[in-house]
Amino acid sequence: MATQLSDAELITSLQARVKELETENAKLLSQLADCRSHEMEKKVYVPDERGGKSKKGNRKSEEKIEKMPGYNTRFMSHHSRRYVALKVMYFGKRFYGFASEAQMEPTVESELFKAFEKTRLLVGNKKESQYSRCGRTDKGVSSVGQVIALFLRSNLKISETNNGNSGVVLDEQHEGEIDYVRVLNRVLPNDIRIMGWCPAPVDFHARFSCLSREYKYFFWKENLNIQAMESAGNKLVGEHDFRNFCKMDAANVHNYRRRIKLFEISPTDVRYNDNQLWVIKIRGSAFLWHQVRCMVVVLFMVGKGLESPNVIDMLLDTARILRKPQYTMASEVPLVLQSCEFDNIKFMCSSEAGEALHVHLVNECQIYQLQAAIFHEALLNCVPLSNGVANASKLAAFSRIQEESFPCPSYVTTN
Repeated sequence: MATQLSDAELITSLQARVKELETENAKLLSQLADCRSHEMEKKVYVPDERGGKSKKGNRKSEEKIEKMPGYNTRFMSHHSRRYVALKVMYFGKRFYGFASEAQMEPTVESELFKAFEKTRLLVGNKKESQYSRCGRTDKGVSSVGQVIALFLRSNLKISETNNGNSGVVLDEQHEGEIDYVRVLNRVLPNDIRIMGWCPAPVDFHARFSCLSREYKYFFWKENLNIQAMESAGNKLVGEHDFRNFCKMDAANVHNYRRRIKLFEISPTDVRYNDNQLWVIKIRGSAFLWHQVRCMVVVLFMVGKGLESPNVIDMLLDTARILRKPQYTMASEVPLVLQSCEFDNIKFMCSSEAGEALHVHLVNECQIYQLQAAIFHEALLNCVPLSNGVANASKLAAFSRIQEESFPCPSYVTTN
């Protein structure tokens, strides 16, 4: 009888098979692109009865092609392309998540592909570009380290050692290449920016090639017991069954075991009055749906004294807790996908693009600081109570009401 593979061996085997299929898919897509390019040229350059080229027919065909989404495939045989990994930053407040499959607009992904088409970097359509993404962040979640990969147009000439990958640049050379960061950032909305790019092998997959992902969750300390939260959070480190710390997706997920590699909780240098901003850092190989937000809200319950740190042990014991308890997830607004780790992927950015990116981010920070200053000014100019009680006392009383009424602390929001 054949020995049954362990979960780890099965996952390794499946990942290896996925890479094989991605490589084969890249070769087939390359062949398909060449075939379509030749067919398009035949349709556009049709000789007339006198043996010449029909200019009228050419114009009509060209107008039709120009209306097609994506890069003009008529020129695909004349332009090389290369597989590129892009590091993406976005402020998630106005987006209905990262992925565009939910049919809700706007999404970060839809804005990215608008930029690819506008800059004529996209080769063919989304499927032909062999597109992949590392994380599928939810509505309102931000990122400073999301990674995507796809074929983009290249300025480099094709190497003679392409081994049948017609039209594909396989060299790691980047001198003379299109400045992808600068070109894309000029057309992207202010709340999305490309942070860097890197040549990637054609079998690279932004999701399956990822070694680990790191999230940060910001919160105001208020009266939370940080030591108790840290004690509880350390219990999450290691490989566990996290079905009680996620939104169940039984149709698509059958293995709820995930490995948490790091848990840290630390103060930032941001303060407002006597309140300090803190941050939770969690790194893992992969995460379940809403896993981080579920873990964070349980830690808040511990910090509020509503649960002991041992509640983590209980929830991780799926033989003891057979069904996930009902609790509300932590807010999505303070959650940030911080980074995605890969082997042999080193993002780069030209000095010109880097300077423009720095200026843009500084300007955005100043805009939000100005908005915060206006709200603070409004706070200072609140109308006093009729009985003469000071605004500060009113705010303190309101804060106590919040403490008694809500099991979780107020979250970081950006106005």
